[in-house]
Amino acid sequence: MENNQPIIAIATPSGMGAIAVLRLSGKGVIDIVDGVFHGKKSLSQQKGYTVHFGEIKDGDQVMDEVLVTLFRAPKSFTGEDVVEISCHGSTYIQQRLLHLFIEKGVRMAEPGEFTMRGFFNGKMDLSQAEAVADLIHAESEASAKVALQQMRGGFSEELAGLREQLINFASLIELELDFSEEDVAFADRDQLHQLLDNIVKVVRSLSESFRLGNVIKNGIPVAIVGAPNAGKSTLLNALLKEERAIVSEIAGTTRDTIEDEIQLGGLTYRFIDTAGIRETQDTIESIGIKKAYEKIDLAHIVLFLFDARLPLEDIKRDYNDIKGRCKHKTLIVLANKSDLHEVEKPAFIEHPFINMSAATGTGTDEVLRALTNAVETNALSNNEVVVTNARHFQNLEQTLAVINRIKEGLSNGISGDFLAQDVREALRYLGNITGAIEIDRDILGTIFGKFCIGK
Repeated sequence: MENNQPIIAIATPSGMGAIAVLRLSGKGVIDIVDGVFHGKKSLSQQKGYTVHFGEIKDGDQVMDEVLVTLFRAPKSFTGEDVVEISCHGSTYIQQRLLHLFIEKGVRMAEPGEFTMRGFFNGKMDLSQAEAVADLIHAESEASAKVALQQMRGGFSEELAGLREQLINFASLIELELDFSEEDVAFADRDQLHQLLDNIVKVVRSLSESFRLGNVIKNGIPVAIVGAPNAGKSTLLNALLKEERAIVSEIAGTTRDTIEDEIQLGGLTYRFIDTAGIRETQDTIESIGIKKAYEKIDLAHIVLFLFDARLPLEDIKRDYNDIKGRCKHKTLIVLANKSDLHEVEKPAFIEHPFINMSAATGTGTDEVLRALTNAVETNALSNNEVVVTNARHFQNLEQTLAVINRIKEGLSNGISGDFLAQDVREALRYLGNITGAIEIDRDILGTIFGKFCIGK
């Protein structure tokens, strides 16, 4: 990427629509647009944050009537001069305008290049830039809320405070090393212990929030499991309110996993209807049952469904099998077909229990309430920082490991030079998250390469 070179991209989704927006950024873009724009006023003489109506012409030929919005450096998304052209949404007009500006010396933008320029020009840090992509791809209220909070700098402010404290102490340690012959201690070791304890508390809290953040960003996987003909596919259809899965009286109808999702309480729940779990000699069905167990391993919540008419010994056998695979997961037990035979909660069932009928819809509202109760969302309600990015989580875990090593070293009387080295390493991991240190260009390319063109 050549800094400040004029770039262009269509910023709206591809295809025909009422309008389309072409975005330009870089040196001279206002003058370039002014050369083909014909309105009441020259764009070059106008202030930023103004909108102008006129025509874009290629020579004497009118190409379209447009609105042109100006953003002057440094008060723009990229920190450069930016022009946005709102034209009619014809794909033909979009491409004609695009080619016109390319002929004028503007090049096509790379994926994420507008945001990357904003990062390099100090308009946002790296974690905020990544939040831009998260906000664009947000599919639920919760994921949009978390991305917006991060984009506004909530996460960055938390990390900046930690880094500032560590940098201050690192400078005192470095000062000690400069006066090593005088045996002077500038850094209070007790104070450092308190600082490290506070950092561990904050970093661990951020790291632990990733469990919630990951399911907010990617959806909460919910596996529906049980014996054949328990009503798993009927339940999936009832929850989705559509005929998504084939329902049949024939045991073993579902031989592969079927997935779909719903929005519930601002979160996305990804339901996975699995093959009925039983002993079978059928090769294809066996593969489906194996996949069912794999989905249990990947699920955040497991809905164990059984036919309420079955003997208790069969229910107990299947329940114990599923329970053994659901350690550290939320397990909800559903007694299906309660319209035919309602049962009391058996004594051996330790998990939440609901009598329901997937066929009639009785109890499905209770199932949905159980799902929302299964996800701890207090952090969202309290506007706490929630980590959703795996790269951030990895760097937080590495920071935590280094801080714990520093604490151990302090207890063992570690020398100042080794202490300074460990503090610098902790600063590096924290800096990796926000881009406060020099980041490898390949890593930046990977991050911004996931953006759509035009952003």
